Amino acid sequence: MLIKFFFMLRDGGLKVSITEFLTLLEVLEKRVAGYSVEEFYYLARASLVKDESLFDRFDRVFAAHFKGVQDLFGEDAAEVPEDWLRKQFERNLSDEEKALIEALGGWDKLMETLRQRLEEQKERHQGGSKWIGTGGTSPFGAYGYNPEGVRIGQEGSRNRRAVKVWDKREFRNLDDSVELGTRNLKVALRRLRRFAREGAADELDLPDTIESTARNAGLLDIKMVPERHNAVKVLLFLDIGGSMDDHVRVCEELFSAARGEFKHLEYFYFHNCVYEGVWKDNKRRYTDRTPTMDVLHKYSADYKLIFVGDATMSPYEIHYPGGSVEHWNEEAGEAWMKRMLNTYPKAIWLNPEPLKRWEYTPSIQMMKEIMEERMYPLTVSGLEEGMRSLS
Repeated sequence: MLIKFFFMLRDGGLKVSITEFLTLLEVLEKRVAGYSVEEFYYLARASLVKDESLFDRFDRVFAAHFKGVQDLFGEDAAEVPEDWLRKQFERNLSDEEKALIEALGGWDKLMETLRQRLEEQKERHQGGSKWIGTGGTSPFGAYGYNPEGVRIGQEGSRNRRAVKVWDKREFRNLDDSVELGTRNLKVALRRLRRFAREGAADELDLPDTIESTARNAGLLDIKMVPERHNAVKVLLFLDIGGSMDDHVRVCEELFSAARGEFKHLEYFYFHNCVYEGVWKDNKRRYTDRTPTMDVLHKYSADYKLIFVGDATMSPYEIHYPGGSVEHWNEEAGEAWMKRMLNTYPKAIWLNPEPLKRWEYTPSIQMMKEIMEERMYPLTVSGLEEGMRSLS
């Protein structure tokens, strides 16, 4: 197996020597690495690759050769039928009963009806279809079901059908130190790397030192160079809306990988769609917001712009002023998205939702159109395609 890997590396343009290959076999015999593909990857790379600029080439060969080993453990887990995992006690209505419930018919009609209910209602209601209450089919209230309503006073999301939420919701920050579940996220992000040497000269330049010493009649002439680092600049916008709860793990893995790969990385959070304000700490998102216009003015147009979110929301949140699910936005989300895309021409959207659901979700289709088709699935192949688009 490893002999074939050795020849694949040679065919891939890596000048791996027999001595380096034997060194790898020797350390494997001494059990330096454990039994995980991740540990073997770092050991093999350290043993066989002498130049960091060849890491991408090594990564491609490694991924191709060991793909079957990773698939054995990593891919099938996501294919468990959704019905097996759903909490049955939250399904208060059957699918047939839900189909009989009609929406009021648009944003304006919904808001006008809510205003009327607030003026007319005098007492608590439960289980009805008209008034603000609980456990019913009314568009207004909590713990019931309606295909298009305003959620008021409910702990968390249940059916994810609300077009507006009248509650103060709390979200936690993504963890940037999470252990990566897959090394391929880092591999894909490395396609964006552009190395440069800038700053103080604090790293030994061995080739130039040898050459200068030889020209100087053997007298040592030390040459230093600035440390080489990735010069790519990235703006990362992360959606923390309720529908993203299902994707926290993969987003934390991506966030952790990005923090490790990009020296010039700035990140912000948003909820469903970008509006007039974003934030860096979810615990202080109501008190310490950064105006989106300040972001556009502060960071230059050479930043690469990456949105991460499921783009699953009410269409009103994209097209209508006041359509935001939890605050009154003066301008539509679409207007802010277009401002950002005009400022940062190199931009993509990474979507953790399965690709097969995209065509059935109107908001995803709308956001994909705004992004000019630059929306990619949050998978290894999707990441690689997205990074090529940004390069």
